[in-house]
Amino acid sequence: MKDKPTFLLTVVFICGMTTMAVEMSASRLLAPYFGTSLLIWANLIGLIMIYLAAGYYLGGRLADRRPQEAVLYQLTAWAGFTIGLVPFVAQPILRFSTVGLANYSLGTFGGSLIGVILLFAVPIVILGCVSPFAIRLQARSVESTGKTSGNIYALSTLGSILGTFLPVLFMTPVIGTRKTLLSFSLVLLAVSLVGLGRTVGRRAWWSGLLVLAILLLTALMPGGIVKAADGLVYEAESAYNYIQVVRSGDHTALLLNEGHAWHSLYNPKALLTGGSWDYFLVAPYFNANYRMEDLKSLYVLGLAAGTVPKQYTQIYGPIAIDGAEIDPEIIRIGRRYFAMNEPNLNPIPQDGRYFLQRTNKKYDVIGIDAYRQPYIPFHLTTREFFLEVRDHLTPRGVAMINAFRPPTDDRLVQALASTMKAVFPSVYVIDVPASWNSMVVGTNQPTDLSNFRANLVNLLDPNLRSVAESALAQGIRPVTASGLVFTDDKAPVELVIDQIILGYVSGRH
Repeated sequence: MKDKPTFLLTVVFICGMTTMAVEMSASRLLAPYFGTSLLIWANLIGLIMIYLAAGYYLGGRLADRRPQEAVLYQLTAWAGFTIGLVPFVAQPILRFSTVGLANYSLGTFGGSLIGVILLFAVPIVILGCVSPFAIRLQARSVESTGKTSGNIYALSTLGSILGTFLPVLFMTPVIGTRKTLLSFSLVLLAVSLVGLGRTVGRRAWWSGLLVLAILLLTALMPGGIVKAADGLVYEAESAYNYIQVVRSGDHTALLLNEGHAWHSLYNPKALLTGGSWDYFLVAPYFNANYRMEDLKSLYVLGLAAGTVPKQYTQIYGPIAIDGAEIDPEIIRIGRRYFAMNEPNLNPIPQDGRYFLQRTNKKYDVIGIDAYRQPYIPFHLTTREFFLEVRDHLTPRGVAMINAFRPPTDDRLVQALASTMKAVFPSVYVIDVPASWNSMVVGTNQPTDLSNFRANLVNLLDPNLRSVAESALAQGIRPVTASGLVFTDDKAPVELVIDQIILGYVSGRH
């Protein structure tokens, strides 16, 4: 056929596009449960490179043995089919992994991670076969092999570029990870079916069954990749998160990704939550002779659905509040389900540190509560970051960060406290009762714990007084010793947290 090379090159382009689309979707599939740490990315990218290398090797050998277009299209058909199976096979494994994350079971958690990554072995190895196979089919002579291979790899790379940006910028935010994988699966199956029809005619009927099988699975198992939480009232998949809003009685909670941590809590009948959000309220009282009316402004990095700004507004009045939330969808959900409609709140759909770098505003309190459970973005934990924070505080300004702290292991808290101590003259740690969180506080001028105790006498608001008394009862620890200091160049936050989890699940705690 005259258009044989054109169709073959089209298949090469689509396979290159599908390979990167699967890799990007794989990262998205894993992120809600295993995070996006360097370890996860290293595992994912490293294994996919291994799969591709295996595919290049096997594809070259197979092409020499059976240099037939029909064989190539059979391979791509099976690649498309196995890609389509991933969302359905991954679903029970991912659900099982939540048990490991909730209980910090290394065997369950690590086994699930390995299981999901291995799901991508078959389709990626097959897709790796395509380029060497196509070069063998296209090469007409030894003299033209270089040109042919260059054209094939260039075309495959162009497809990979499209496969990188199309899922990230358009498909995943609009239709979700599951449907993105299914879309690429069906496109590859359709192209393979056409190719088989052109080469073997009616004998290609079996490939139609593969398409039918994926369509039937989609119809019979319409649920999403992530199991919805009990009491679910809304769910969505944004460019940054899998989002759930759940309701139990008067409480509405925001759950992100793995669904084991509440990122915002709202109860129209109660101001205090009993969680770490409450402790941001008492941050400024480490200053001597501090009064409620002295507080005029607040900046929150990690706004979520607005729990902290709501508490501040109800206690301190309509002070100026800026809140950075990198995910615009969460801001929209906060307004819809969490009554995040305070006129004094300015939600900013931006990275919190980036906003600081672009503003000249100064704040009385800066609160940092940006989690991707159980990790904190590393660039919000460094000495350079806290220097930027201090530059945006008023003379008696205070910064407070929420930190992960399992029982008997406060390595992350110590590292954050040491890093803040390298910037702030006075630093304190408050352990939040009945939780795995500590609040690390840094003051812009030298302060003393006696100031906090003295200010307690003048706290007339019962909610403020309740939180301050709880902090004192739990024990506020002034930080004096120095230790590990995170920097923009070296901030092993994920390594520290991974070591904490490993130590906990192995009994070394």
